[in-house]
Order: sequence, then C-alpha cells, then structure tokens
Amino acid sequence: MNPFSCVVARRNRGWILLAAWLGLLCVTEVCPAEPSPLAGRRPNIILIMTDDQGKGDLSCLGNPDLKTPNLDRLYEISTRFTNFQVSPTCAPTRSAIMSGRHEFKNGVTHTILERERMALGVVTLAEVLRSAGYHTGIFGKWHLGDEEPYQPQNRGFEEVFIHGAGGIGQAYDCSCADAPPNQQNRYFDPVIRHNGRFVKTQGFCTDVFFRQALGWIKKQKDSGQPFFVYLTPNAPHDPMIAPEKYKRPFLEAGFDETVAGRCGMIANIDDNIGLLMQKLDEWQLWERTLVIFMTDNGQAGPRKTRRNGRPYELYHAGFRSGKGTPYEGGTCVPCFWRWKGVLPEGQDIPALAAHIDLFPTFVELAGAKLPSNIQKLDGRSLVPLLQNPKAPWPDRFLFTHVGRWPKGANPDDYKYRQCAVRNQRFRLVNNQELYDLVNDPGETTNVIDRFPEAARAMRSAYEAWWAEVRTMLVNEDTPLSPRRPYFELYEKQVREEGIPPWTPPEL
Repeated sequence: MNPFSCVVARRNRGWILLAAWLGLLCVTEVCPAEPSPLAGRRPNIILIMTDDQGKGDLSCLGNPDLKTPNLDRLYEISTRFTNFQVSPTCAPTRSAIMSGRHEFKNGVTHTILERERMALGVVTLAEVLRSAGYHTGIFGKWHLGDEEPYQPQNRGFEEVFIHGAGGIGQAYDCSCADAPPNQQNRYFDPVIRHNGRFVKTQGFCTDVFFRQALGWIKKQKDSGQPFFVYLTPNAPHDPMIAPEKYKRPFLEAGFDETVAGRCGMIANIDDNIGLLMQKLDEWQLWERTLVIFMTDNGQAGPRKTRRNGRPYELYHAGFRSGKGTPYEGGTCVPCFWRWKGVLPEGQDIPALAAHIDLFPTFVELAGAKLPSNIQKLDGRSLVPLLQNPKAPWPDRFLFTHVGRWPKGANPDDYKYRQCAVRNQRFRLVNNQELYDLVNDPGETTNVIDRFPEAARAMRSAYEAWWAEVRTMLVNEDTPLSPRRPYFELYEKQVREEGIPPWTPPEL
C-alpha cells in the first residue's frame, strides 16, 4: 500500500508532488484528479489528417525543397506534440482513432482483404460525440469497410462525403473497391458518395474535400451546437498526381514527374489549410474551435531520386525508414493543436502521446459520457498535458505491428515480424533490436546488449499484449467477398436516377 493516501494528497499537495518526484508514488494508486479547466469546454473540433504525409514533408520541420507557409503558420501558433505515435499504415490508424484502442483489437490487420473493416461492436468516437450533442461530419477517406454496416453513416457520422476503398480509384478482388469511374479519373473530378448518393464533383480531390467541409462548417457555425469535423484527404497518397500549377515549380526545379506530383499535392494541401484558416478568421471561430493537424502514418514516397540528372536524397527528417515499417519513421508524425486563447502558441509537448489518446481526450473536452457497452480504451486523455506540459505523465508501452501477413496465414507465424514496443526512451523492434531514441533518434545503433533489462520488460509486455489481441483478430478467417458494394451501389444509381453533378457550397 502506498504510504501517501488520497486524503493526505488532498490536504498537502506539496508532499504528493515531492513523492512523485522521488519516485515513491505508485502509478497504480493515483488519486482522482481534480477536474481540468478544459474539461467540458465543448469546443468545435476539426481533426485534419492527411494520407502518407510525414514529418519530412513540411518546411517548418526542415524540408528544404517544399514550401508550406500555411502549415508553417499553423505550427507557429499551435501547441505541438513532438512525440506523437500512430500506426504504420492508414486503416489501422483510422481504426485506433475511432475506437480509442489498438487496431488489432478491432480486427484491423491490413488495409484490404476484408481485414480493413472495423469490428461492428466498436462504439466509435463519432457516436460518443454525437450522443453529447455534437454534429458530426467526415470528408475524404474512411477506409474502415465499404460494406454498408461498416460505413460512417452507420458509425456515428450524420454528414458523410467520402470515396470508397483506401484511395480514390482503388479496387481489389474483395469488398474494398471505389466507384468504377474513379479508376479512370483518379484524383480529378472524382465521384463521391454524399450521404448515401453518388455525385460527380469538379476539381482536384483535396480542393473538393476541403470545400465541402468548409461549406458544412459554415452551416453549423450558428446552430448553437458544437461540431466535429473529420477531414481526411487521400493526398498525398500515390499515385503522385497534382494540378499542373502545383507540380510545375518542382519540375522546373529539376525533379521528375513522380516527385513533382507528390510535392505538388502537399503544396495544394497547404493552400487548403490556408483557406481553412482564413475562413475560421472570417467566421470568428478560432476561440471556440480546436484545430488539429496530423498525418496517418510516416512519410511515404521515394527517399532517393535524381534532380537535374544527378543523384539526390529527399528530406526524411532524420528517420531511417517511413510508412509501413515498425521503426520510428513509420509511426512518429506531426501533430499540431490550435485553440486560440486556450492553448499556448509555439509550445512543444515532448511526452509520449498517440492516436489512441484522441478518443478519451475529445470525450473529456466535450463533457461526453461513455456508454456502458463501450470497449475498453487503450488511450489516456491528453487534457492534463494540454493544461500543463509538465504534468505527471507515467511512462507506458505502446505496441506496433505492421500486420499485412498473407491471407489465410497463421498470425502467430508473424508475431515477431514487423513489430515494435515503444516507451518514452526506447523502441524494441522485431524482438531483437533496441534503440535509445533519446540519444539516437535516427535508430542507428542497436543497444540491446547495453540495456538488457529494458529489453526484457518490453518483451514481457509484448507477450502479454499479443496474448490479449490474438483472440480479437475477428477478420482473419473472413472469406473474400465477391461483391463490391461501391460498384453495385453506383451502377444501381446510374440505372435508377443517374449521377447528378455536385454543387460546391457557397463560402
């Protein structure tokens, strides 16, 4: 029993702080915290998450080739989580955000093959916020199941403006497949599913998603109820396609079409961030709106290329790897939080934070109540850190597994492949590589022989975690569906009423 009881803690906070500093306070006997001034403030929440963009893809974080002035400005005026972890690929991260727990516990072990579907028993973040009086809207990429029961309108979102599959125009031999016309058009003038009906849009996909989201925000801003916007463009995911005016400067700088296309997509994202910021100014929403910018996994795209015919290494923020790997470069992403007048500008929070923390954080800010049938959450609220970056934050283990083993394979055969355990200081990769991220953020030196106790603790935690999630991989034995729901729904609408043009909302 810890010698410092809750009663003593309430009477003499000085002693409890001293005990914590000395390491005497057991983290399993933490007294109930006093309510945070941020709890129940019910801000509007705009969560922007781009696809395959990483820390190496912003000029404010060191990229010498890109210019991202609007994201740089957002960075300057935000509170930033500098050690923010996500999953190594896209559907897993989205599942972790929506559920507040590791994606494997939702059955998500891949991005296709019916293994991207988030288990139907999950109570989603959108459902909890909606039950607390929030309007909820998603604009862009869902990627947690194309079959109707898995779609966002059945998972808590009242406004839905999305493409199918994992990217515009993607189609696989399973249920994960976008509407047929998008296989030809890809990122220009895509067919989008808007509240159950397909519409034919005009313009580049990222511009379309931001425009629709802003139009919806304009409608909600005077409703008297807060709103949650989940704005998830599929850029800069491949194929590397961008409007001519955005890729032209990079072609002129000597890059090839692929690099120019990817950089052009990021420049276009930056312009849309600028438009969003401009409208929040114009609509006087900053003081009552929390804006978060993050990405869904580490940096994708080529690392080495040629510029003006010569070998050239693209900027990757010092990481040894990127998307789809269990290393730091696969999971550590930018994460900027802007809430004018509430969160400090230009403040960094180095504590280990993660995507699974967004669910309990938003719930606390919204003053929402969790239903009795809620799944066990893995995350913890970031509100104490937002209130005080130096607040006590007990260390913990975060678990990464790339998954993506072949269909029908035994997951146990891949238990130690493409996996990692992370705490504030160390990352154990594939059960045999240990990196001291405080002193070696680029993961250049395996120090497992120098810190055997740290490795043992991480291995033990991983064994327990694997035993827990192993029974929750509910999609592993699901047969591949011969049906492509977006194909069928699109063709049915063509026959019965046609595909109407999208009307861009007035801003």
